[in-house]
Amino acid sequence: MRILIVGAGAVGGYFGGRLAQAGRDVTFLVRPKRAQQIEAQGLRILSPTHGDLSLRPRTITAAQIVSPYDIILLSVKSYDLSAAIEDFAPAVGSKTVIIPVLNGMHHIDVLTERFGENAVLGGVCYVSTEIDSQGSIIQLADFQGLIYGELHGKKTSRIEAVHQVFQGSGFDSAISEDILRDMWQKWVYLASVGAITCLLGGNIGEIVAVPGGANLSLSALRESAAIAGACGYPLSDAFLTEKSSQLTAPASSFTSSMYRDLKEQAPVEVDSILGDLIERGRKHGVSARIVQAAFVSLTIYQQRRTRAKAARG
Repeated sequence: MRILIVGAGAVGGYFGGRLAQAGRDVTFLVRPKRAQQIEAQGLRILSPTHGDLSLRPRTITAAQIVSPYDIILLSVKSYDLSAAIEDFAPAVGSKTVIIPVLNGMHHIDVLTERFGENAVLGGVCYVSTEIDSQGSIIQLADFQGLIYGELHGKKTSRIEAVHQVFQGSGFDSAISEDILRDMWQKWVYLASVGAITCLLGGNIGEIVAVPGGANLSLSALRESAAIAGACGYPLSDAFLTEKSSQLTAPASSFTSSMYRDLKEQAPVEVDSILGDLIERGRKHGVSARIVQAAFVSLTIYQQRRTRAKAARG
């Protein structure tokens, strides 16, 4: 099956690189600047636990798409979603499946509206990576997994076909028969850790070392979980216990991608991870004061960043 990886960044570059290493038919849809970088130095993954990788994969720009692909793995940041859709739209045929691994749920609404519900699968990735100044992908933790499933939850022949492609590709992969719940679980955790680390300006260990810090972390988790429950996706006690432990772990250096982006003065996914969650809660009469505070703080940051960029021309 022909696979189009939309984006060769920290996530798409990692999973696409592992797929290419395993001999799958992979093409990366990239912007001209990233295409030039990969052409000049290749795609590099640096992983202390799963092995380094250096290869020269097939790349393509939007203007070069001439036929549909079987699988589109969509791994861009939420603020780049609209532009990415316009880029990969010519690659979507009648039998193409789109597997987005973006955070939150808003992208599912956008994709199904544009391409139809049948074209879109649900997806969740578990990986901690970043790109360094040289364009190399650095794996920060040893976990690496991808799960996917039909939005209606049934196990179909096409999801089985997708699974055959992803199996044995150097990362954990699995079919989910409740992918929407899986997506909500990840969203709740990301919103909680993102809100608390960005709002308080530290990693989990630093936060819980201060009196009251652990309680704030747990409050953010409870708020996010309450919204999920109100939206029809109550989270299990086992999940909440596990995440509570992670959010209050002493000496933990864990942060969130939003916090790392904030520290780098890069754009943050505040609208898709926090804003959309707050809005869905509001529709069900559920408030989230800590998450709301983080949303306001990050939105101020984002607006200042936008103004400064505009002023520089």
